Parts: sequence; structure tokens; C-alpha cells
Amino acid sequence: MKTKTIFRTFHTGDVIALFPEVPSDGWGHNCMSYQHVGQHGGASPELSFCTRPSTPDEIAPLKAELERIGYTVEERIKVTRKMDDVRRASVSREFQAIA
Repeated sequence: MKTKTIFRTFHTGDVIALFPEVPSDGWGHNCMSYQHVGQHGGASPELSFCTRPSTPDEIAPLKAELERIGYTVEERIKVTRKMDDVRRASVSREFQAIA
């Protein structure tokens, strides 16, 4: 299964991979992310406001790492409303299954 992935670069040069359709909290506000240091963690989809799009050269090492651990990366440029809706809907289904 492909995972929609958005790569962003901080002013320090660190690259983060955002998975905008994968929730990292029980409300679906935040999405899952991945970095070399720290690896998986939650991140705000609005992180794009304090980062810039990553270049192909910046993306390559992190993308290779993700593929080594089993991801099939589907690169996207920005978070869309549809991605937000998918993330929030998946949380709703999980909570419905528990209730």
C-alpha cells in the first residue's frame, strides 16, 4: 500500500516526512511523521508554514530509509483538505470500533 508522503525541510537542513492521512492522536488533529533522528512521531500538518519544500537531493536519504523499513512512498507536494478528511475519518472509525 502506498503512503502519501510530503517531505519538508527545516531551516537547519533537517528533513521531515509527513504522512498526512495517518493520524498520530485520538482526534486526528496531527499526522504521523518520520525523521532520521527520533523516527516516528506526531506532527502538525501546518508544519509547512515553518518549513520549505525539500529538494530531490534532500529527500533521497530519508526516502531510502523509509523504503528500507517497508514504506511505499507516494510523494505529494502539500497537505490537502481531502487528506485531512481521510485522517480524521480513520480516527472516527477506530473509535467506533472500540465503543
